[in-house]
Amino acid sequence: MRLTYRAFIGFLAFCVTGCTTLPYVGIKDDPRLETPAYKELRDLKPPTRQVVIAVYDFPDMTGQRKDGAGIASLSSAVTQGGHTLLIDALKNAGNGTWFRVVERNRIDDLAKERQIVRQTREEYQGQEANKLEPMLFAGIMLEGGIIGYDSNVTSGGLGARYLGIGASTQYRKDQIVVALRAVSTNTGEILMNVQVSKTVLSVGNDLTVFKFMELGTKLIESEAGMSVNEANTLAVKMAIESAVVELIKQGNNKGYWSFEK
Repeated sequence: MRLTYRAFIGFLAFCVTGCTTLPYVGIKDDPRLETPAYKELRDLKPPTRQVVIAVYDFPDMTGQRKDGAGIASLSSAVTQGGHTLLIDALKNAGNGTWFRVVERNRIDDLAKERQIVRQTREEYQGQEANKLEPMLFAGIMLEGGIIGYDSNVTSGGLGARYLGIGASTQYRKDQIVVALRAVSTNTGEILMNVQVSKTVLSVGNDLTVFKFMELGTKLIESEAGMSVNEANTLAVKMAIESAVVELIKQGNNKGYWSFEK
């Protein structure tokens, strides 16, 4: 019985060590994760002409805060850099052929820098100084934001145990909703409006061993687990990319632009 007990202890140690050293299955350490939405956005056909577009902001309108265990967390549940993700999606549309994006989020900084350049040129070159080119204006403005973050939309789990050995799985589903609309700078009319939702999944797996050895005189208890949580920022990125794809398709259907034949 002594050999069986020691063998069992060695087996448990191997299992626990193995669980901590084996790589997570299905998780790719890729700095540029190519999601289906990003691939569809990049592979869009080029337009007949590029569209000049402006993005002032893409704020978080949910007001949601991160969950905390008995504490009041001031961190937001979703990213506050939505405009950066939107600009990245616009610049990648059709592999960079669809939009010319103008800087508007930090327009004050841009105006100050242009003023410095203008004054410096006039000071050292006089009246013959080369003038700055006029700033590019946009025919369409993109407005909207992250309008919804619903946590624990669905949660549950499944588990079983036999002779003190068992496993369980728990999951939780959250949902993020983004809204994107195109506004004409000429008339102020809302030309197109798109809303896209994205699911955020969290899954946890546990393995538990609870047994008495040597006629109940010794207790063996072991537990191992792993949780995989989908990144909220990645979910927002995918939702924004999907919204840009739908906006391009909607604009093509309404005749505001067209794909190159």
